[in-house]
Amino acid sequence: MQAVIQTGGKQYRVAKGNKILIEKLDGDKGQSITFDQVLLIEGDSVKVGTPLVSGAKVLATVVDQTKGEKVIAYKYKRRKGYHKKKGHRQSLTCVEIKEIHAS
Repeated sequence: MQAVIQTGGKQYRVAKGNKILIEKLDGDKGQSITFDQVLLIEGDSVKVGTPLVSGAKVLATVVDQTKGEKVIAYKYKRRKGYHKKKGHRQSLTCVEIKEIHAS
């Protein structure tokens, strides 16, 4: 069984046992999280939400809180002596999908 969930403004296709990196969620290691925004469930049949599948939820546990790769933003204008360098590391949460419940 697979599902499409929405969190952090992004959509993820998940199945039981998957580990995914998503934008930071509050929670400690081992804590349980429920995703209520389920857009699609695919099993024996396909249920497509309008926009959400009613009564469907995905249960997951937090595996780790981490940071992503460093991204460098560099601005430069030639012959003007202008340059700026700025770095950013996105905070991420690694979650493992435990169950997918379709109502």
